[in-house]
Amino acid sequence: MHTRPISPGKLRRVPPQSSWVDQRLVRERYIDQLSHAAGALYLFLITVADAQGLSYYAEPALCQRLSLTASELHQARPVLITRGFIAYQRPLYQILALEAAPSGAIPSAAPEPVDLNAVCARLWEVLG
Repeated sequence: MHTRPISPGKLRRVPPQSSWVDQRLVRERYIDQLSHAAGALYLFLITVADAQGLSYYAEPALCQRLSLTASELHQARPVLITRGFIAYQRPLYQILALEAAPSGAIPSAAPEPVDLNAVCARLWEVLG
């Protein structure tokens, strides 16, 4: 099956530090905008996406793999879409290139601090 990106103009590229996880996620405080559920979903999608940033994981599989309820997933996904982290057209997810600056990012106004170590540890626990 041939697939096409949802947003071809925003294909992600391997960042200069040679990692699919763009270090700006932490350095420029993008991660501060996300709940634990949204952070886990984003990091999971980065991990499983193909070279164009595409993934077809269905909701039940995502909920099971990330230990999220359907409600938590339904709250996390629109946050990632609104903030420009992902595009979504059921059943296709696309990881988008990070913008030059986080949209609406005011570090002191973040809804809750995110413990990136805890999110990553939980991801490895679930994926392991």
